[in-house]
Amino acid sequence: MKEFLKRYKHAGYLLYMIGYLIAFQFLEKTVTTNFHEIHIGLDDKIPFCEYFIVPYLMWFGFVAITIVYFLFQDKKGYYKLITFLFTGMTIFLLVSYIYPNGHHLRPTTFARDNIFVDLVKMLYEIDTDTNVLPSIHVYNSLGCYIAIRKCPKLRNKKGIQIGSFVLTVSIILATMLLKQHSVIDVVAAMVMARIIYEIVYHYEDYRDCEKKRRLVWQK
Repeated sequence: MKEFLKRYKHAGYLLYMIGYLIAFQFLEKTVTTNFHEIHIGLDDKIPFCEYFIVPYLMWFGFVAITIVYFLFQDKKGYYKLITFLFTGMTIFLLVSYIYPNGHHLRPTTFARDNIFVDLVKMLYEIDTDTNVLPSIHVYNSLGCYIAIRKCPKLRNKKGIQIGSFVLTVSIILATMLLKQHSVIDVVAAMVMARIIYEIVYHYEDYRDCEKKRRLVWQK
């Protein structure tokens, strides 16, 4: 057990999630009615589709499995992944505290009555329609996909690459088709992901290329 804990002590960074969840629950209880409404005309043109509750809920497993895989299989990739995820999640908390936000996009009635609608109703009861900017569902999905895409061990696994891409796109669409997020939330998450990617991944790739170039010149 001691050897196991020593070998995987980097798992301790996941304790960040405890602080994040406490902060998020505080926001959920305090930001209820007095918030800035997030809305754009395009939101009204996007139809509601309860079937997308499936990829939306798969997000939880997608993120958890990706983190666990990198924890045990790719330590360097693990550090990049959690740095990417936790940086964006911290920014999300700060934005929510400084700029309380929410929306009024959720339908009050449903055209159909099925298990998918029941799951959506459960989701609406558990998760409020506040603290939505930027969408963490979108941001973390992109973070997991990027990590999988960049992982040397998974780079040639076409099934995993294609599957993670399709799931990521489905989750992003689900946030809007379930009326969980405005298009603005989705775009904001994508912009944030792009910026954090440049810092966490692209900069280090550039630095590694520079090191290799200098070594070549020295030889």
